[in-house]
Order: sequence, then structure tokens, then C-alpha cells
Amino acid sequence: MSGEERAHDARDGLYDRLRAYEGKPAAIAGRGKDPVNLPMIRHWCEAMGDAHPAYRGPDAVAPPTMLQAWTMGGLSGHQDRSEAYGELLGLLDGAGYTSVVATDCEQEYLRPLRPGDEITFDAVVESVSPRKTTKLGTGHFVTTRMDVRAGGELAGTHRFRILKYAPAARPAKPAESVEAAESVEAVEAVERPRRPRPVVNRDNAGFWEGVSAHRLLIQRCAACGTLRFPWLPGCNDCGAGEWDTVEAGGEGTVHSYVVMHHPPFPAFDPPYAVGLIELAEGVRMISNVVGVPYDKVRIGMPVRLEFQRVDEELELPVFRAVEDGPAAGPGEGER
Repeated sequence: MSGEERAHDARDGLYDRLRAYEGKPAAIAGRGKDPVNLPMIRHWCEAMGDAHPAYRGPDAVAPPTMLQAWTMGGLSGHQDRSEAYGELLGLLDGAGYTSVVATDCEQEYLRPLRPGDEITFDAVVESVSPRKTTKLGTGHFVTTRMDVRAGGELAGTHRFRILKYAPAARPAKPAESVEAAESVEAVEAVERPRRPRPVVNRDNAGFWEGVSAHRLLIQRCAACGTLRFPWLPGCNDCGAGEWDTVEAGGEGTVHSYVVMHHPPFPAFDPPYAVGLIELAEGVRMISNVVGVPYDKVRIGMPVRLEFQRVDEELELPVFRAVEDGPAAGPGEGER
């Protein structure tokens, strides 16, 4: 926290008022809208591409990362939010911190959830940060901790952190001179920030070697033949460690996508589309969708693999929209 931010908090006393809500309830006697059930587990696993046998059959358990899913209120919302939490958010709104973004969450799993479990939960305001300045703007981080119970027994905890902030003013773009616009040499001389480098290790080095040779390689389990992506040291289905590779043909469709607006990175030009691509071979991977404006990307859109050089050292697999493809359904959302 900078000296200026401390002085601001001291002047208006806002932080003291915000901290008074620490330890107060955020949700009271909440109830999951549905018991833990196999259809939701199946939909989750299909969306995540997780075929682990523990999540199927008569003795199935729910994936641990579904912990929050059983507590969510959906479009109709929940009626269990506490008066204190509403007051806290109202206080931040009144101070000008009217925008909100989720920043991160932490989960702890204490016992598996099984179909038929009735879910209840309570939440508390765990902490409110001092005033912080971020790329998005200035505001306060609010962390809540939810205790999730199954049949009255504590099954896990879920910490969720948001930033309530006042959006930063966007700096005006400097006017480009006519001389610079007309000079190819001047344009080429402008240094563009480099993309972040991929983390290459012994588990995925073969994938990046394939990319450098313009080949998209998919791992195949040597024991059961299951294809897997991204690359992993062992098979999700049978646990075997031996594998070979098959080369993807390059055809795919957009299974899902988001349009990225924030946070801005110097090497990227938002907004841009990031797609979850389902390859013809049956595995999915995340990459950019190119060849159409970001707002024209649609679920079901056919795409074709190509390799895009982003700087003198880095080349990446991307997917170009195929022209005259079949009509697709409505898109996801935007970030």
C-alpha cells in the first residue's frame, strides 16, 4: 500500500468502516438448489474433458473442483446473502468502487461428495484489503470463506476473492505522425513487446518440438490407446506411463470460447477470441481463433490448424475459421 493510498484511507475513514465487516456473515444457512447428482457430474466432466472412471457408475463421486457448483444459485440467484454483506458492497459502491471482477479462489476438500448428498453452506467475510491500485483501477479486495457441508458434515471450504474498483481512465493514444505512417522503415522500427514464453519441461518438450516442425502431436497411451491433450506424464484412464504420439490432421470446431478484454497485456491487442477447440481426433485444446473478427466467432464454427509466427523465436498453433462453414449456435460470453 503506497503512502498516498494510506493517506487517502486515513482521511475518509473508509478502510476502518470496511474492516468492521471482517468476521461478519456473508451468507447464512444456504442450501444447494439440487442434491449432488449424476447428470450435473456428467455435464461437468464432458465440459472439462475428464473421463476418470471415479466420476461414473453406481459408486461415482463428484469431481472435487465441483465444490462451488453445488452452492451456486443460477440465474434466479440465492436468497441467503446476509444483510451485512449487502451493506459492505453498498459501502464500496457509495465510495465509487462500482465495478467488480473475480480475481481468484482457493478450495480445500475434506471428503468426497456423492450423488444424493444434500448441500448446505455458510459464508463469512474473511478480509477486506487496504486500498489498492491495479491495472483495472483502484479499489479493495474482498475475500469470503464458504464452509460447504454434506448432510451436516463439513465437506470442504471455498475462499473467493473479488476486487471492487473504480475503473482507471484509459490513456489517450498518441497521434501518429503522417511521416511515421508513411514510412515503412519507421513502422518496422517500432519495438513490440514479446509474447510470454511457454514453459517447456520434460513432460511437454515433445509437443513443442512438434510445433517447431509444424506438426500438432497428441499423446496416445501405449496400454489402452486413449488420446490425451494437453500432454501429461501418465494416462488419465488407466494410469499407464508409456505412450507414443499421433499427428492431428488439423480439422476442428469451436467447442466454446471467450472474448478477452481484461487484463490487458502489452504483447496482445484486445479484444481477441480464445477458443476451446475440439479436434477431429476427439481431444480439445485452447488456442486463438483467427481469420474472423472476434465478435464473429461462434460455437460450432469449423476451424483449421495453422502455425503463426509471433516473433523471431516463437511460433504457435492457432486455428483459422473456415469460410462458408455451417451456421453455428449463439456464442459464450465476454470477459
